Amino acid sequence: MTTAVDVQAHAKVNLLLRVLAREEDGYHGIESIFCLLDLADTVRVERRATPGVTIDVAGADCGHPDQNLAVRAASRVLDATGNTFGVHITLTKRIPVQGGLGGGSSDAAAALIATNLLCGNAVPRHELLQFAARLGSDIPFFVSGAPLALGWGHGERLLRLPPLPSAPGLLIIPPVGVNTAEAYKMVDAARQNIGRRGAVAMDLDGLAGWGNVARLGGNDFEFALFGRHPELKLAFEALAGTRPLLCRMSGSGSTIFGIYRNLRDREDARMALSPKLGRTIQVETLATTPPGPEAAVAPV
Repeated sequence: MTTAVDVQAHAKVNLLLRVLAREEDGYHGIESIFCLLDLADTVRVERRATPGVTIDVAGADCGHPDQNLAVRAASRVLDATGNTFGVHITLTKRIPVQGGLGGGSSDAAAALIATNLLCGNAVPRHELLQFAARLGSDIPFFVSGAPLALGWGHGERLLRLPPLPSAPGLLIIPPVGVNTAEAYKMVDAARQNIGRRGAVAMDLDGLAGWGNVARLGGNDFEFALFGRHPELKLAFEALAGTRPLLCRMSGSGSTIFGIYRNLRDREDARMALSPKLGRTIQVETLATTPPGPEAAVAPV
Protein backbone atom coordinates (compact mmCIF):
# COMPACT_ATOMS: atom_id res chain seq x y z
CA MET A 1 0.00 0.00 0.00
CA THR A 2 1.32 3.44 -0.93
CA THR A 3 1.83 5.48 2.23
CA ALA A 4 3.54 8.65 0.96
CA VAL A 5 3.92 10.53 -2.31
CA ASP A 6 6.51 13.18 -3.23
CA VAL A 7 5.76 15.68 -5.98
CA GLN A 8 7.87 18.51 -7.39
CA ALA A 9 5.57 21.53 -7.71
CA HIS A 10 7.11 23.66 -10.47
CA ALA A 11 6.86 27.43 -10.88
CA LYS A 12 5.56 29.09 -14.05
CA VAL A 13 5.99 32.35 -15.87
CA ASN A 14 3.48 34.04 -18.15
CA LEU A 15 5.10 34.67 -21.52
CA LEU A 16 1.98 36.63 -22.49
CA LEU A 17 -0.84 37.86 -20.25
CA ARG A 18 -3.86 39.80 -21.47
CA VAL A 19 -6.53 40.83 -18.98
CA LEU A 20 -9.94 40.97 -20.63
CA ALA A 21 -13.25 42.40 -19.45
CA ARG A 22 -14.60 41.90 -15.95
CA GLU A 23 -17.47 39.42 -16.12
CA GLU A 24 -20.78 39.22 -14.25
CA ASP A 25 -19.32 36.85 -11.65
CA GLY A 26 -16.71 39.49 -10.76
CA TYR A 27 -13.79 37.65 -12.35
CA HIS A 28 -11.83 38.80 -15.37
CA GLY A 29 -11.23 36.75 -18.47
CA ILE A 30 -7.61 36.24 -19.44
CA GLU A 31 -5.47 35.06 -22.33
CA SER A 32 -2.06 33.76 -21.34
CA ILE A 33 0.82 31.56 -22.36
CA PHE A 34 2.02 29.54 -19.37
CA CYS A 35 5.57 28.17 -19.30
CA LEU A 36 7.00 25.83 -16.65
CA LEU A 37 10.34 26.45 -14.90
CA ASP A 38 12.70 24.05 -13.20
CA LEU A 39 12.30 26.04 -9.94
CA ALA A 40 10.03 23.93 -7.73
CA ASP A 41 8.60 23.42 -4.26
CA THR A 42 8.55 19.90 -2.82
CA VAL A 43 5.20 18.55 -1.69
CA ARG A 44 5.12 15.33 0.35
CA VAL A 45 1.70 13.86 1.16
CA GLU A 46 1.56 11.06 3.74
CA ARG A 47 -1.37 8.80 4.54
CA ARG A 48 -2.65 9.00 8.13
CA ALA A 49 -5.26 6.91 9.94
CA THR A 50 -7.04 9.95 11.40
CA PRO A 51 -9.32 11.73 8.87
CA GLY A 52 -8.51 15.32 7.95
CA VAL A 53 -5.61 17.27 6.49
CA THR A 54 -2.66 18.71 8.39
CA ILE A 55 0.32 20.61 7.02
CA ASP A 56 3.85 21.72 7.92
CA VAL A 57 5.50 24.43 5.81
CA ALA A 58 9.21 25.23 5.64
CA GLY A 59 10.85 28.06 3.74
CA ALA A 60 8.05 30.65 3.74
CA ASP A 61 5.08 31.97 5.68
CA CYS A 62 2.00 30.68 3.82
CA GLY A 63 -0.63 31.91 6.27
CA HIS A 64 -3.21 29.90 8.20
CA PRO A 65 -3.51 26.23 7.20
CA ASP A 66 -7.25 26.57 6.58
CA GLN A 67 -6.51 29.05 3.78
CA ASN A 68 -3.71 27.01 2.22
CA LEU A 69 -4.58 25.88 -1.30
CA ALA A 70 -2.74 22.57 -0.89
CA VAL A 71 -4.83 21.74 2.18
CA ARG A 72 -8.04 22.64 0.35
CA ALA A 73 -6.97 20.56 -2.66
CA ALA A 74 -6.22 17.45 -0.59
CA SER A 75 -9.53 17.89 1.23
CA ARG A 76 -11.42 17.93 -2.09
CA VAL A 77 -10.04 14.53 -3.03
CA LEU A 78 -10.62 13.02 0.41
CA ASP A 79 -14.22 14.30 0.46
CA ALA A 80 -14.83 12.82 -2.98
CA THR A 81 -13.52 9.42 -1.92
CA GLY A 82 -15.35 9.07 1.41
CA ASN A 83 -12.79 10.39 3.91
CA THR A 84 -11.64 6.87 4.79
CA PHE A 85 -8.27 8.21 5.93
CA GLY A 86 -6.42 11.51 6.39
CA VAL A 87 -3.21 13.01 5.04
CA HIS A 88 -0.33 15.11 6.29
CA ILE A 89 1.35 17.51 3.88
CA THR A 90 4.97 18.58 4.24
CA LEU A 91 5.58 21.59 2.02
CA THR A 92 9.10 22.83 1.34
CA LYS A 93 8.89 26.25 -0.32
CA ARG A 94 11.44 27.47 -2.84
CA ILE A 95 9.12 29.47 -5.08
CA PRO A 96 8.77 33.05 -3.78
CA VAL A 97 5.28 33.87 -2.47
CA GLN A 98 3.20 36.71 -3.98
CA GLY A 99 5.58 36.77 -6.93
CA GLY A 100 3.30 35.82 -9.82
CA LEU A 101 5.10 32.47 -10.23
CA GLY A 102 2.11 30.30 -9.29
CA GLY A 103 3.70 28.65 -6.26
CA GLY A 104 0.49 28.26 -4.27
CA SER A 105 -1.38 26.97 -7.32
CA SER A 106 1.38 24.51 -8.17
CA ASP A 107 1.41 23.24 -4.58
CA ALA A 108 -2.36 22.71 -4.80
CA ALA A 109 -2.01 20.78 -8.06
CA ALA A 110 0.67 18.60 -6.47
CA ALA A 111 -1.56 17.94 -3.46
CA LEU A 112 -4.46 16.97 -5.74
CA ILE A 113 -2.32 14.52 -7.70
CA ALA A 114 -0.57 13.05 -4.65
CA THR A 115 -3.72 12.61 -2.55
CA ASN A 116 -5.51 11.02 -5.48
CA LEU A 117 -2.62 8.58 -5.91
CA LEU A 118 -2.94 7.63 -2.22
CA CYS A 119 -6.62 6.98 -2.98
CA GLY A 120 -5.70 4.61 -5.79
CA ASN A 121 -6.41 7.28 -8.44
CA ALA A 122 -10.11 6.94 -7.59
CA VAL A 123 -10.88 10.41 -9.02
CA PRO A 124 -10.72 10.33 -12.85
CA ARG A 125 -8.39 12.83 -14.49
CA HIS A 126 -11.20 14.92 -15.99
CA GLU A 127 -12.81 15.31 -12.56
CA LEU A 128 -9.45 16.21 -11.03
CA LEU A 129 -9.18 19.04 -13.57
CA GLN A 130 -12.65 20.24 -12.51
CA PHE A 131 -11.51 20.28 -8.88
CA ALA A 132 -8.48 22.30 -10.00
CA ALA A 133 -10.60 24.84 -11.88
CA ARG A 134 -12.81 25.44 -8.85
CA LEU A 135 -9.80 25.94 -6.58
CA GLY A 136 -7.95 28.53 -8.67
CA SER A 137 -7.33 29.81 -12.18
CA ASP A 138 -3.71 28.61 -12.58
CA ILE A 139 -4.18 25.17 -11.03
CA PRO A 140 -5.52 23.33 -14.14
CA PHE A 141 -2.31 24.23 -16.00
CA PHE A 142 -0.18 22.64 -13.29
CA VAL A 143 -2.38 19.54 -13.15
CA SER A 144 -2.11 19.18 -16.93
CA GLY A 145 1.66 18.66 -16.78
CA ALA A 146 2.13 20.64 -20.01
CA PRO A 147 5.45 22.54 -20.15
CA LEU A 148 3.80 25.18 -22.39
CA ALA A 149 0.10 25.96 -22.83
CA LEU A 150 -2.27 28.66 -24.00
CA GLY A 151 -4.87 29.43 -21.34
CA TRP A 152 -8.07 31.44 -21.61
CA GLY A 153 -11.38 31.93 -19.82
CA HIS A 154 -10.33 32.04 -16.17
CA GLY A 155 -7.27 29.97 -17.00
CA GLU A 156 -9.23 26.73 -16.81
CA ARG A 157 -9.44 26.31 -20.59
CA LEU A 158 -6.12 25.09 -21.95
CA LEU A 159 -4.51 24.22 -25.25
CA ARG A 160 -1.26 22.30 -24.90
CA LEU A 161 1.37 23.88 -27.17
CA PRO A 162 4.53 22.42 -28.73
CA PRO A 163 7.21 23.26 -26.15
CA LEU A 164 9.81 25.91 -26.80
CA PRO A 165 13.47 24.90 -26.53
CA SER A 166 14.71 24.93 -22.95
CA ALA A 167 16.39 28.26 -22.25
CA PRO A 168 18.21 29.88 -19.32
CA GLY A 169 16.24 32.49 -17.42
CA LEU A 170 16.80 35.00 -14.67
CA LEU A 171 14.24 36.10 -12.09
CA ILE A 172 14.35 39.34 -10.13
CA ILE A 173 12.29 39.19 -6.92
CA PRO A 174 11.76 42.85 -5.94
CA PRO A 175 11.27 43.65 -2.24
CA VAL A 176 7.52 44.13 -2.67
CA GLY A 177 4.68 41.64 -2.92
CA VAL A 178 1.54 42.18 -4.98
CA ASN A 179 -1.94 41.07 -3.97
CA THR A 180 -3.71 39.61 -7.01
CA ALA A 181 -7.13 41.09 -6.24
CA GLU A 182 -5.60 44.54 -5.79
CA ALA A 183 -3.67 44.16 -9.03
CA TYR A 184 -6.89 43.54 -10.97
CA LYS A 185 -8.43 46.65 -9.39
CA MET A 186 -5.42 48.67 -10.57
CA VAL A 187 -5.89 47.36 -14.12
CA ASP A 188 -9.58 48.33 -14.07
CA ALA A 189 -8.76 51.82 -12.75
CA ALA A 190 -6.04 52.34 -15.36
CA ARG A 191 -8.44 51.45 -18.18
CA GLN A 192 -11.35 53.70 -17.32
CA ASN A 193 -10.67 55.98 -20.28
CA ILE A 194 -9.46 53.28 -22.68
CA GLY A 195 -11.69 51.55 -25.22
CA ARG A 196 -12.05 47.87 -26.01
CA ARG A 197 -8.96 45.73 -26.42
CA GLY A 198 -7.75 45.15 -29.95
CA ALA A 199 -7.78 41.75 -31.60
CA VAL A 200 -4.80 39.40 -31.50
CA ALA A 201 -4.34 36.49 -33.89
CA MET A 202 -2.03 33.67 -32.82
CA ASP A 203 -0.93 30.59 -34.73
CA LEU A 204 1.53 27.81 -34.04
CA ASP A 205 4.13 29.33 -36.37
CA GLY A 206 4.00 32.50 -34.29
CA LEU A 207 4.69 30.47 -31.14
CA ALA A 208 7.52 28.39 -32.59
CA GLY A 209 10.47 30.34 -31.20
CA TRP A 210 11.42 32.66 -28.37
CA GLY A 211 11.78 35.61 -30.73
CA ASN A 212 8.25 35.10 -32.07
CA VAL A 213 6.77 34.86 -28.58
CA ALA A 214 8.61 38.03 -27.54
CA ARG A 215 6.83 39.94 -30.31
CA LEU A 216 3.34 38.88 -29.21
CA GLY A 217 2.93 41.56 -26.58
CA GLY A 218 3.46 41.93 -22.87
CA ASN A 219 1.67 41.65 -19.59
CA ASP A 220 -1.35 43.89 -19.02
CA PHE A 221 -0.52 44.20 -15.33
CA GLU A 222 2.75 45.97 -16.11
CA PHE A 223 1.14 49.25 -17.16
CA ALA A 224 -1.04 49.42 -14.05
CA LEU A 225 1.51 48.27 -11.49
CA PHE A 226 4.61 50.11 -12.67
CA GLY A 227 3.01 53.44 -11.87
CA ARG A 228 2.06 52.33 -8.37
CA HIS A 229 5.27 50.45 -7.60
CA PRO A 230 8.26 52.24 -9.17
CA GLU A 231 10.62 49.54 -7.89
CA LEU A 232 8.97 47.09 -10.29
CA LYS A 233 9.48 49.43 -13.23
CA LEU A 234 13.09 49.98 -12.19
CA ALA A 235 13.74 46.23 -12.06
CA PHE A 236 12.04 45.72 -15.43
CA GLU A 237 14.06 48.44 -17.13
CA ALA A 238 17.31 47.14 -15.63
CA LEU A 239 16.63 43.57 -16.76
CA ALA A 240 15.48 44.68 -20.22
CA GLY A 241 18.79 46.54 -20.50
CA THR A 242 20.70 43.24 -20.32
CA ARG A 243 19.32 42.34 -23.78
CA PRO A 244 17.34 39.18 -23.04
CA LEU A 245 15.31 37.44 -25.73
CA LEU A 246 12.21 38.28 -23.73
CA CYS A 247 11.54 40.38 -20.63
CA ARG A 248 8.25 40.39 -18.72
CA MET A 249 6.62 40.65 -15.35
CA SER A 250 5.05 37.30 -14.46
CA GLY A 251 1.39 37.04 -13.50
CA SER A 252 0.13 39.92 -11.41
CA GLY A 253 3.66 40.49 -10.12
CA SER A 254 5.98 41.12 -8.60
CA THR A 255 8.60 38.88 -10.25
CA ILE A 256 10.39 40.26 -13.32
CA PHE A 257 11.98 37.66 -15.58
CA GLY A 258 14.25 37.49 -18.61
CA ILE A 259 14.92 34.62 -21.03
CA TYR A 260 18.42 34.46 -22.57
CA ARG A 261 20.09 32.91 -25.61
CA ASN A 262 22.72 31.07 -23.59
CA LEU A 263 24.23 30.66 -20.13
CA ARG A 264 26.96 33.25 -20.80
CA ASP A 265 24.42 35.95 -21.59
CA ARG A 266 22.51 35.12 -18.43
CA GLU A 267 25.62 35.23 -16.29
CA ASP A 268 26.63 38.58 -17.78
CA ALA A 269 23.15 39.88 -16.97
CA ARG A 270 23.30 38.61 -13.40
CA MET A 271 26.65 40.27 -12.82
CA ALA A 272 25.39 43.58 -14.26
CA LEU A 273 22.30 43.86 -12.06
CA SER A 274 22.39 45.77 -8.80
CA PRO A 275 21.49 43.78 -5.65
CA LYS A 276 19.25 46.72 -4.70
CA LEU A 277 16.76 45.64 -7.38
CA GLY A 278 15.94 42.48 -5.46
CA ARG A 279 16.97 38.86 -5.13
CA THR A 280 17.94 37.07 -8.34
CA ILE A 281 17.24 33.39 -9.09
CA GLN A 282 18.69 31.48 -12.02
CA VAL A 283 16.21 29.15 -13.70
CA GLU A 284 15.67 27.05 -16.83
CA THR A 285 12.46 26.78 -18.79
CA LEU A 286 11.17 23.22 -19.25
CA ALA A 287 10.78 21.65 -22.68
CA THR A 288 9.36 18.33 -21.48
CA THR A 289 6.70 17.21 -19.02
CA PRO A 290 8.22 16.96 -15.52
CA PRO A 291 8.66 13.48 -14.02
CA GLY A 292 5.60 12.12 -12.22
CA PRO A 293 5.17 11.73 -8.45
CA GLU A 294 7.37 9.33 -6.53
CA ALA A 295 5.51 6.94 -4.23
CA ALA A 296 6.92 5.47 -1.04
CA VAL A 297 5.56 2.02 -0.20
CA ALA A 298 5.37 0.69 3.35
CA PRO A 299 7.73 -2.25 3.95
CA VAL A 300 6.08 -5.70 4.16
